[in-house]
Parts: sequence; structure tokens; C-alpha cells
Amino acid sequence: MEITGSPSRTHGARTWWALLGFGAAVTVAAAIGGLGVQGTADEYASLRQPDWAPPSWLFGPVWTVLYAMIAIAGWLVWRRVGFGPALYAWIAQLVLNAIWTPLFFGAGRYGLAFAEIVLMWLAIGVTVLLFQRISRPAAGLMLPYWAWVTFAAALNFAIWRLNS
Repeated sequence: MEITGSPSRTHGARTWWALLGFGAAVTVAAAIGGLGVQGTADEYASLRQPDWAPPSWLFGPVWTVLYAMIAIAGWLVWRRVGFGPALYAWIAQLVLNAIWTPLFFGAGRYGLAFAEIVLMWLAIGVTVLLFQRISRPAAGLMLPYWAWVTFAAALNFAIWRLNS
């Protein structure tokens, strides 16, 4: 069942400012994830990796698209119901997203990063389920992200095993 939104969140300048806010939130998460973590491409290249590991140049474009989709998904839900459990789940998965890069690259804690990405994967799943009740398009926008994090978790696990 889809829930209808209030007119104050669906029309006018406020809604576009909110979209910019959601974009800023994912940008901040990406920036926090990268703070103090220099040379990730070199570090990634130096790790023993499975044969199916993608080249380091692929991550930037993929994450750029995914972050845009994550922002739009959050915004669509906000337009329908404002802040509530669905967006709190969205925030939780975004915080977990920001934590992963410093754990994996900054600290080199591949096992801990794997445990953390499993939590992120679960949080994304909860977010998708909650979004589905409010906006199917928003839930659909989160699915490529969930799929990529599934792949990233498998890659994290393989790298952890190959480099421990």
C-alpha cells in the first residue's frame, strides 16, 4: 500500500532544497569515508585479490551513480512521509557506509570491515523493506546499491582471507 504525501513536502522550492540536502548527506558520508584515507587505489592494487576483483578505477564511477540513487531514494520517501522509521534506517545504512572505507583502507582491518559491511547490508535490506511500503520507486533505487554492497562484501571477504 502506498502512502500519500503532504502537499507541503511535495511542491515548491522546499522540496528542491530537500533534494539538495539529501545529496549533501550522501556527499558528507562519502567524504567522511574518505577522510584520512589516501592512496586507496595503490593499496587496493597491492592486495592479493580474487581473479574476479574489478579494477580500482571502476569504484569511483559506480559509487557516484549509487550515491545519486541513494539520495533520490531518501528524498522520495521524505516527500511521502517526512522523517520517520524508514529514513532513520536510511541514515543508519549511510553511517555504516561512511565507516567502511576507514576500516578497510585506513585501518587495514579487513575482517572487521567485513563484519561491518554485513551490518551495512542488513541495514540496506531493512531500508529497502521500509521504503517498499512507502515508495516502490525509492525501494527500486536502493536495489542496485544493495546488489553492489553484496558484491563488495564478497570481495571484502575474499581479500580478508587472501591477505590474512
